[in-house]
Amino acid sequence: MMKTIGKYILTGLITVLPVVLTLYLLYWMAVSAETLLRNLIPRDIYFPGMGGAAALLLMFVVGMLMHTGPIKQLFMRGERVFYHLPVVKSIYAAFRDLMDYFSPARKKDFEQVVAVALGDTGVRLIGFITQADEQLPADFQGSDSVMVYLPMSYMIGGYAVLVPRSALEPLDMSMEDAMRYVLTAGVTRLSPRE
Repeated sequence: MMKTIGKYILTGLITVLPVVLTLYLLYWMAVSAETLLRNLIPRDIYFPGMGGAAALLLMFVVGMLMHTGPIKQLFMRGERVFYHLPVVKSIYAAFRDLMDYFSPARKKDFEQVVAVALGDTGVRLIGFITQADEQLPADFQGSDSVMVYLPMSYMIGGYAVLVPRSALEPLDMSMEDAMRYVLTAGVTRLSPRE
């Protein structure tokens, strides 16, 4: 009984935490920017919402600058400091990896939805290619294998497995459809293909 309750609480936490953190981050950014601008700009020029607009403009400018070589190199040098601090490196690396997952620059790496065959049993799992051969650790390169993430239903985790290309079959599904399909254990309807 307690094990089941704990499992449901953990599932609820995993479901709610990303939403709450995202909303809180957006709230904090808007409130901080509003407060800062309200104190810096004369009252006759300031209007409500200016801080939120300024925060979005700042994110746009930072994003644009990160596409220039010198700024990107400067950021990477500064980022190395975080990777050398004992506790900070673990937390920062986890957040950085999560943000990299959603980065438009890496989107192509995660768009390939595949079916992974489990031997000759006829059983197939839906997965997502996360790393190609040239991106794998040196010990795994040259094996004509790829890293595939196999999510589990109802968002309780998943497995990252090294799979030979011969055991993969590309699927004609968008990443969003495949993720929704797997996470709901096939209960959801797939989007109609255009």
